[in-house]
Amino acid sequence: MKLHEYQARELLRGYDSHVPVGIVAFSAEEAEKAFRALDRPQAILKAQVLAGGRGKAGGIKKVSSPAEAGALAEKLIGSRLVTAQTTSEGEEVQAVLIQEMLDITGEVYVSFLVDRQNETPLLMGCPEGGVEIEEVARKSPERIFREPFDMLFGLHRFQALRMASALGLDATLAREATGLLINLARAFIEKDLSLLEINPLAICKDGSLSIIDAKADLDDNATFRHPDITAKKSASEEETLEAKASAYGLSYVGLDGNIGCLVNGAGLAMATMDIIRHYGGRPANFLDIGGDASTEKVTQAFRILFDDTRLKAILVNIFGGIVRCDMIAEAIISTLRDMELKAPLVVRLEGTNADTARKMLGESGLELEFTEGMEEAAQKVLKATKQDAH
Repeated sequence: MKLHEYQARELLRGYDSHVPVGIVAFSAEEAEKAFRALDRPQAILKAQVLAGGRGKAGGIKKVSSPAEAGALAEKLIGSRLVTAQTTSEGEEVQAVLIQEMLDITGEVYVSFLVDRQNETPLLMGCPEGGVEIEEVARKSPERIFREPFDMLFGLHRFQALRMASALGLDATLAREATGLLINLARAFIEKDLSLLEINPLAICKDGSLSIIDAKADLDDNATFRHPDITAKKSASEEETLEAKASAYGLSYVGLDGNIGCLVNGAGLAMATMDIIRHYGGRPANFLDIGGDASTEKVTQAFRILFDDTRLKAILVNIFGGIVRCDMIAEAIISTLRDMELKAPLVVRLEGTNADTARKMLGESGLELEFTEGMEEAAQKVLKATKQDAH
């Protein structure tokens, strides 16, 4: 579950005082009131969307009066902001954050994440803040510093001090940063976060540190432990394909391609995406309907795929074990009789009752193409993608 910036800030306030004053507004009128409440000559207005790159997309602006804050809020709220991290359709802005403007002399980058390869929480830092960390990692990997820490004992003081020194902070700021990093590590662990990114952590002219922007992702498997957070889930979060899939017990992760994948079993799903990539295609999603998929799950999986307007073709790749192929075929027939097929469909069915399933689909009158091997499946779906493009 991704948190909006204002939600991440609220979460962090319970752990540290380095969060600058900011007020969320859901209308132009509230934005004007928020600016007055800040009682500052200037403020920063930030569009609240679940994506980075807002500044370059016009989602972060300086405002100097209540009227200016209200006018900009009215322009942004209800609009769709397109950034480098959204689709071409962008994401709807449902709120703005009015934040105090600080006099900044420097910026660094700090994040906490799960190092899955080494199975440990990881503190990561870079002396260059306010930048796209992926670019820094690609061009100057030596500028990225890593500090793995223990899940039970948390971030030790010597580790926090070592990171503060690596970030190039002087002795006074390093001491302040040490306490801040320890508190952020506590928040990361206690709130079951999979990501906590502070970019930038600003060095202010008065010699203090300030969390200018915060991004937080709550592990979906731990949401039941944090009703205080999930209760504040935004409408835009509820409307994501990931959220819709989760509601039906489906595992879905959106990717940047145009080939929809509907598969049973995580291993087969990964192999399906790999072979599509091997033949030059780009998967649009990871979608695992599970080994015990029902007709309802298959129907909802198709609905989720059809909600993705980028799709140029769909590959259904099912191995019948616990779930029977004829049940999958019945679900496909039932679903596509009620819904218009939005892209060419390639189907591979192997395992329990596969022959019966292929016969059912063949006699259904639906426009689809059968395949047997994994390589053939990838080649056919890629060909269908190119045909659809024409």
